[in-house]
Amino acid sequence: MSERLITRRNLLQTTAVGAGALALGQFGVAPPASAATFYTGADVSWVPQMEAAGYYWLNSSGVREDILTILKGYGLNAVRLRTWVNPSSDPVNGHCSIDETAAMAVRAKAAGLAVDIDYHFGDTWNSVGVQNPPAAWASMTYSQMLTAMSNYVFHTMNVIKYYGVTPTWVQIGNEINGGICHPVGSVSKPAQMTGLLNTAHDMVKEVFPSALVMIHLAQPQNYSSLTTFFSGFSGNGGKWDMNGFSSYGSASVAAGIVANMASISNAYGKPYMQVEFGGQVGKVSSTESALEAYVTALRANGGQGLLYWEPEVYTQFTDYTMGAWNSSTFEPTAIMNGFTA
Repeated sequence: MSERLITRRNLLQTTAVGAGALALGQFGVAPPASAATFYTGADVSWVPQMEAAGYYWLNSSGVREDILTILKGYGLNAVRLRTWVNPSSDPVNGHCSIDETAAMAVRAKAAGLAVDIDYHFGDTWNSVGVQNPPAAWASMTYSQMLTAMSNYVFHTMNVIKYYGVTPTWVQIGNEINGGICHPVGSVSKPAQMTGLLNTAHDMVKEVFPSALVMIHLAQPQNYSSLTTFFSGFSGNGGKWDMNGFSSYGSASVAAGIVANMASISNAYGKPYMQVEFGGQVGKVSSTESALEAYVTALRANGGQGLLYWEPEVYTQFTDYTMGAWNSSTFEPTAIMNGFTA
């Protein structure tokens, strides 16, 4: 599907892509997230690579099941899926091309789960401390990057649409306190940062008018970094529907951190949710308590959901130690009970 780049200029000339024609409007539009719905979910972007390596998951009764089925058993109703521009084949730090992300989105839709597409705008990890552009964009001017951004988001959204999935949310960047695609879109260049993000916003809306375009920031305990970003973004005409935040804090700080999420979101009149949470798998009881505390605080302060970051991961696959599955028994730990407490 994505071997031929679909841009706004050539879309009308595209009569067949892959196995069939790409017909805009062919698929039904999913309803937007409702304030009455509280979403609990997980980022499960490593699942295809883990499955390819032979990993599997058992439920709390020790029975092997599809990971999405197990997550639904804990009441989860959403998944987040990252996507990279030109990723490597490294199972931990690569994959997540748009075709792979779309395939996982199809699985999520079939399981009845809402989908959050998380653009990193890079070839591998971008986060609060790193915002590297894709290698193919690295030497571009601002004007050239605007065109690349427009074509890339329009194309990849159409890949998702081709496979029959309408995302509920689309994150235009991952933990972008410092901006995107450095140095061109750095927060220190707010007009250019906003121009790139607005281009991404517009292309998402052109393909999926109902999708909620989300701005994702990290470390809400650091309130000044939130205000620096939003003052530059909003002050330059930034367009977005919703805020998403990453927080891995303990139960004792959950209420204050969520209060910061609510405060900055209310200041700009936006709904919000927490799109990343995790805890030390070796500290099961404290992590379960923290998860429960964040869910409770978010519900009490108008938050619309919480997503756990890669709860299904095993330490044999990667050194990430904040999952929620036992790497020896392949069963979920009590951490997952924090969703249903």
